[in-house]
Amino acid sequence: MHDMFTFAAAFLLVTVAGALVRCWKGPGRVDRIMAVQLVGTGAIGVAVTLGTARQDPAMLDAALTGTLLAAVLVSAFARGSPPGAARPDPPGQAPEGKEPS
Repeated sequence: MHDMFTFAAAFLLVTVAGALVRCWKGPGRVDRIMAVQLVGTGAIGVAVTLGTARQDPAMLDAALTGTLLAAVLVSAFARGSPPGAARPDPPGQAPEGKEPS
């Protein structure tokens, strides 16, 4: 049974790695924040699966705390974003204040 939870945790870590690539290359701020949210969710999933495999309630508490922090992060981003932040930059144009490369 422990092997199944370990495999699930490894699969979630691969998902988190893919989200980190998306976070690095994301075309806009919204794509990046959603990738960060996926990283947080994947890390919480890893904590839950490893906590269940090891029967460690502290890992489950850490996952619950991470869940609350992730919700606060997205709320803060949504509240602090300017109205036009949801739209990605048009292809071939640089964001304001940056030179095109």
